[in-house]
Order: sequence, then C-alpha cells, then structure tokens
Amino acid sequence: RLFFLPPERKRFYQNVSISQGEGGFEINLDHRKLKTPQAKLFTVPSEALAIAVATEWDSQKDTIKFYTMHLTTLCNTALDNPTQRNKVQLICAAVKFLETDTICYRVEEPAALAELQRNEWDPIVAWAENRYNVAIGSSTSITGPNIPASTKDTFISHLASYNMWALQGIEYVITQLKSLILSMGLIDRHITVEKAVLLSRLEEEYQIQRWGSVEWAHDYDLCELRARAAAGTLFVHLCSESSTVKHKLLQD
Repeated sequence: RLFFLPPERKRFYQNVSISQGEGGFEINLDHRKLKTPQAKLFTVPSEALAIAVATEWDSQKDTIKFYTMHLTTLCNTALDNPTQRNKVQLICAAVKFLETDTICYRVEEPAALAELQRNEWDPIVAWAENRYNVAIGSSTSITGPNIPASTKDTFISHLASYNMWALQGIEYVITQLKSLILSMGLIDRHITVEKAVLLSRLEEEYQIQRWGSVEWAHDYDLCELRARAAAGTLFVHLCSESSTVKHKLLQD
C-alpha cells in the first residue's frame, strides 16, 4: 500500500526501514511505502540518502513534526518538482543570486560594521575568485557590484556538472544563506555550516552585539538556519558523490 501525509499527525508506525526498488531506494514505515505529496512513490537515488531520510522518520517521537524533516522535504521537492523547472532554469535561478549576493553588498557607515564586513567577507570573496578563476568584487552602491558576464558563465558551467537532485539542494542552501558565494564555500567544504550562517547574518549579529536581542527568538532563528543549511549541504553531497564518501559523511 502507498500513502502520503497531511501536514502533521501522530506517529502511526513502529519501524522504519529502507529497501531497494526498481527506481532506487524506498522508505518503509512498518509495511507501507512512503509516498510524496503528489502521490508518487518516494524513491531516492542513493542508499546513504535513504538511510538519512529513514533516520529523520525514526527520530520522530509521539508527533511527526514535518518542519524538522528537511531531507524528506528536499527529496519531495526533487521527486515532485512542484515548480516544474528544468536543469537550465534551476541553474539560472541559482546564478541570479550573484546579483544580490549578501556578501557583495557593503555599508560605508557605521565604520565598525564596514570594517567587520571587510574582515569577514573579503576572504571568502577572494577564495571564490581564486577557486573559480572569476572576478566578483563588492560595492557600497544600492545597485550592488557589476558582476561580469564571464563570471556568471563560469558559475553556470560549474553548476551544470551537478545532477538535478543536487541542484535542488544547492538552490535550497542559496535561498537560506541569500548568497551563492557562501553556499559554494559550504558545499566545497571551504567553510563550516556555523561559519556560513554567521557570515550570512553578519549585520544582524553586529546589531545584536551592540543592542542586545530577544534571546529565545535569536537562538531559534540561528538553530533553524543552521539545520536547514546543514541539511541542504548534506543532501547535495549525498546526491552527487561516491558511495564511500556518502557513508563517511553519515558516520561523521
């Protein structure tokens, strides 16, 4: 029997397992196969990704909290493709973020924040320019930096080397961090999730240090953003790398 789920419900299964089917690896809740919101059989391309999704389901307590299941959500998006986009459209959407990339927009005042942005953001911009052999730069203008067409073309070519599943994950990470550069640094393992999230929220963190924060709200936002960025990055790796690396990632 196949089934899919409403937004939230009580846990109705005892055991979670995975099995190999014709289209890939499937998730079994007791003896029933998981289905996507659009009623497709939930199948994933790698065993390691199936294990990771199964772990999300197994870790649910009395109530299934779907908003905590980021890998399951990403798989549903990849399988159902609700926006019906093809590979070219996904890549273009990702590269478009360069034009509004968080770390390319700089302030002139206050001086302390401008210095913080230079100290924290310049090194990651320099890394990306060197890693991909492109010019990016930064700007204090409201219109942002003028990104050369050759830079966009290079990122389009680089992203084209990923499969559709991985691209869904990459776009998800970019959307969380509001930055293509930080996302590529994270996916390339140049920076950690904690560092990427901190750099994406630099101005906010500066204001909090200066004025204080609503403690619980800030902590919740921070944890949630880290969880999403980590899940998206893991999803990309599990969809695009060799099985030995996948198993190692899950053990880590």
